[in-house]
Amino acid sequence: MNLLSIGGSDPSSGAGIQSDIKTFDSLNAHGLTVITAITGQNTSSFGMIEPVSQKILKNQLDSVISDFKIDGIKIGMVYNSEIIKTIYRELKNTKIPIILDPIIKSTTGGLLIEKIAIKDFKKFLIPLATVITPNKFEAEYLSEIKIDSKRSLQKAAQKIQDMGAKNIVITGLETKNGQISDFILEKKRQYTISGKKIPKINHGSGCNYSSSLLFSLVNGISLKKAVKFSKQFTYDSIKNAKNIGYGIDITQIKNKDTIHTELIHAINKFVEIKNIYKGIPECQTNFVFSKKNPKSIKDILGVSGRIVKTGNTVTVAGDLSYGGSKHVAKALITMNKKFPDVRSAINLKYNKEIISKLRKERLLISSYERNAEPKNVKTKEGSSIEWGVKYAIKNSEEPPDIIYHKGDFGKEPMIIIFAKTPALIIEKISKLFS
Repeated sequence: MNLLSIGGSDPSSGAGIQSDIKTFDSLNAHGLTVITAITGQNTSSFGMIEPVSQKILKNQLDSVISDFKIDGIKIGMVYNSEIIKTIYRELKNTKIPIILDPIIKSTTGGLLIEKIAIKDFKKFLIPLATVITPNKFEAEYLSEIKIDSKRSLQKAAQKIQDMGAKNIVITGLETKNGQISDFILEKKRQYTISGKKIPKINHGSGCNYSSSLLFSLVNGISLKKAVKFSKQFTYDSIKNAKNIGYGIDITQIKNKDTIHTELIHAINKFVEIKNIYKGIPECQTNFVFSKKNPKSIKDILGVSGRIVKTGNTVTVAGDLSYGGSKHVAKALITMNKKFPDVRSAINLKYNKEIISKLRKERLLISSYERNAEPKNVKTKEGSSIEWGVKYAIKNSEEPPDIIYHKGDFGKEPMIIIFAKTPALIIEKISKLFS
């Protein structure tokens, strides 16, 4: 995944493009950058701003756009009208997700956009935004509405949306119960998501939030779930903030378990697949992703409960944990021993139509008969799936995408889909239930 950050350079690496790069890297995405301005700032004070020329800005944009498949863009500090118009001309026909983080002033007090450029910011950049993420001050500044009640909050968000942004997320709203809330206005609904507040002034949390939100949206996560992910991500960065310089703390992004990040995003996409409830078996579903060269199920991340069918929807019942899956994890270990690149798997309900659709996708399919199991396998708890996968791949030179069996007395028929990553699992099944 390639994510582009367009914004200002912060030599303290607390915010700006340096912060975005740290966030993207921690989420296992490749970060690209286009610098709009050079700033002189540290944790104590703000110095100078020198915007780049239109010529070098356009050249940067042309360079990355022509050479990389860009999956999502975050726009931060833009400073003046020339920068705003140049970005608009380059991105006006872009169809990928764009997060607009309206950077108006720094935590250390610097004004990061010329006042005369606000009109062009509203005219040219806000209509590009898939999501705009102002904090309370920025929302008030853009809407020219004082936010001091629920009604004024809604009115301010609506006014910004009327400027052309598809979705509005107003961040950092303090509540009476000591929590911090985000107000979200989508096209047809509005809601608030609250979380824990850490009473600590910091440098970088706004950038952490918007760049992690971009990552989630590019992964196909709904805005509501993406906001929840970004709130937790930002909370962790503030909790781990360090006093590195002589002034305010800089947020710290700990290297997350990328296996956990990839799997949770794939599960979020899985539960949102249309009609996916039809693919959940009676024993329910698990979705797993392993470390390299797993030795036991403790090396495989899975849902400690199950992904369960609840009417016409699907719910994740349990947390992700290593060793959380037993049967699907054992199937994956067996596959991985012969084909080490295969590190993810999911089980689905057996259905002839699904197998037929999978064949039409030209996927490699194998199977085994449960009634052909040796007696010593049937009587040994947990050994059936290991035997079945071994049987299905014993003559395979390439790893099958799918292994299935039609069941046996008291044994439910089952499909297991395998892939290198959880994202590839989602690609294989996303068209099956439409």
